[in-house]
This record gives sequence, structure tokens and C-alpha cells, in this order.
Amino acid sequence: MATTETLTAERILATTEDVLRRHGAAKATVVDVARALGVSHAAVYRHFRTKAALREAVTKRWLDRTTAELKLVVEDRSVPADERLRGWFAVLFAAKRKKAGDDPELFATYEVLLGENSGVVEEHITDLVGHLRLIVEEGVAQGELTSPVADPELTARAVFDATGRFHDPCYSREWFKPGIDEAFTAVVELTLAALRT
Repeated sequence: MATTETLTAERILATTEDVLRRHGAAKATVVDVARALGVSHAAVYRHFRTKAALREAVTKRWLDRTTAELKLVVEDRSVPADERLRGWFAVLFAAKRKKAGDDPELFATYEVLLGENSGVVEEHITDLVGHLRLIVEEGVAQGELTSPVADPELTARAVFDATGRFHDPCYSREWFKPGIDEAFTAVVELTLAALRT
């Protein structure tokens, strides 16, 4: 069934998400995506040279949605650094938990894709740690925070790692257990306390 709608990379990515949701990462093919779009698989390959490139782009698109939300918190300099850190972690945890809870099929698929596309994941983590570094640097410069380690990048990475239970997909089953919100608050508050002393 041919379509008259212009084939764009964005349309292909949105359709690929739907196909992944239906078939899972193991079974979804470029032919499935093309069929859902009403085009030939060659048309899809004109936008994404390989199946791996398409899957990588879908993974990046998914991760970039979270990064965009977090960037708004980072850029709100009307809020003190400790509150921005608290807000940043709250947004990150809420976004990850929402993805895991609202669409478990797609979330499971993304866990597979994340494993396949470690370069995209590493870039995403670098962006997230960069957000934290910026908030810590600004907080130290304003006298709102102290960095227990001289290197702000190392501090940011330590803070990120300390909160991994609330954003690393390998912990996603824990995100819906009783007491998780209290555990989240405790870890964030302890982390912030370390940056205030």
C-alpha cells in the first residue's frame, strides 16, 4: 500500500518505535518498518544505510527525549544549585520510571537496543554527567556547594554513579516497589549533604 506522505527520517523513526513495540528488538526488521510505512525497504535504507544505523538512531531519539527535559532543569539558573540537582534527579527518575511503567514492551526493547548501541549510551551518559558537572561547577562558584573532589567532572560522575539505582535500566524492576520513593529521597539528600559540607 503506497503512501503519498513524504518519507522523512523522523517518520521512519516514529514508525520504527511502533514496529519495535509490536515485534520486539529480536524480531523487528527493516522490511516490517517499510511495510508499516507503505514503502519499499530500499526507501528506508536511503535514510538509514543499515539496520544497525536505524536502531542506533531510534535509541538516540529515545535517550534525547530525557536529555531535553533535564537540560531545562540545568538551565534554570533562578534556582539554587542544590535544588537544581534535586530537581534534575527527580526528573530523571520520573522519566525512566514512566518509560518503564507506561510502555513496558518498548522499554524492554530499548534495554536490548541500549546493549547493542553502547556508543549512543556512552554519549548519553556523557551528556548527563556534563549536566551534573555544570550544576556542581556553578554551585561551587556561587558558594552554594562544595566539591569534595577537586575535579568537577569526577564529582559529577560520582554523584551520577551514586544514584544509579534510580536511572540505570538494570534496576527498573525496583522502581515500582514499595518504599522506592523514600529510598530515592534518602540517596539524593545524602548526596546533596556531601556537596554542602
